[in-house]
Amino acid sequence: MSQPNKALGQHWLEDEASLQAVADAAGVEGSDTVLEIGPGPGTLTAVLVDRAEHVIAVEVDSALAKDLPANIPVDNLTVIEGDIRYADFSDLPKSYKVAANIPYYLTSYIVQLLLAANPKPSQIGLLMQKEVAERICAEPGGMSVLAVSTQLQAEVTLGPVVPKKLFYPAPKVDSQVISIKPKATAPENMEVIMRVVKAGFSERRKKLSNSLHGGLQIPKQEIEQVLIRCELELNARAQELSISDWENVTKELNL
Repeated sequence: MSQPNKALGQHWLEDEASLQAVADAAGVEGSDTVLEIGPGPGTLTAVLVDRAEHVIAVEVDSALAKDLPANIPVDNLTVIEGDIRYADFSDLPKSYKVAANIPYYLTSYIVQLLLAANPKPSQIGLLMQKEVAERICAEPGGMSVLAVSTQLQAEVTLGPVVPKKLFYPAPKVDSQVISIKPKATAPENMEVIMRVVKAGFSERRKKLSNSLHGGLQIPKQEIEQVLIRCELELNARAQELSISDWENVTKELNL
């Protein structure tokens, strides 16, 4: 068997309960087509082919992609050698699901890639760095650009923690399962909302009014009036706002 490639962020997991938890987070069942990202030696793949009608595994490592069909000789597995960052999602069925143990360094990128895909998956189950999973699922008081961006487009739920000792080689931090269910429609003004969000988080230590004033080049008095109309404190900070607060602030700014 090939050894994990450190340059590709490969950490392999064989713990059955954890693998089943990823499949559960993706909601995988009998009639599903499942896209697996980075199957590696196929430990998660083996779980998915038992539960789904069809599994499409995309693997960037040519040796692993070549070995996978032999490791898992079933009729409902298609292996594609390639980089998920350049994948064409257009041939996938509208109701496909995604399950993956993803490299830490690609986590945010892959989450946003899947939420922007056409068609979007109906449900996503991912295993990622615990800190990032918690950040994505944060509540007002601990929000971030990643949390707001994801929660604007999807419902997110934390699953089990997977200790680092269960991986080979063991990473430096624990992982956690997360379930992401894309909403039927993202806000029509998503780009505008994210422009406001990024301005708001541009200087986290400052009050939101100051960050928005500097980031959007809008008079501070006008920003303060917007916050008042949205029933927000004038000394509020970006991490304290909810998803609906960001939508309301954007609407009131009328950009």
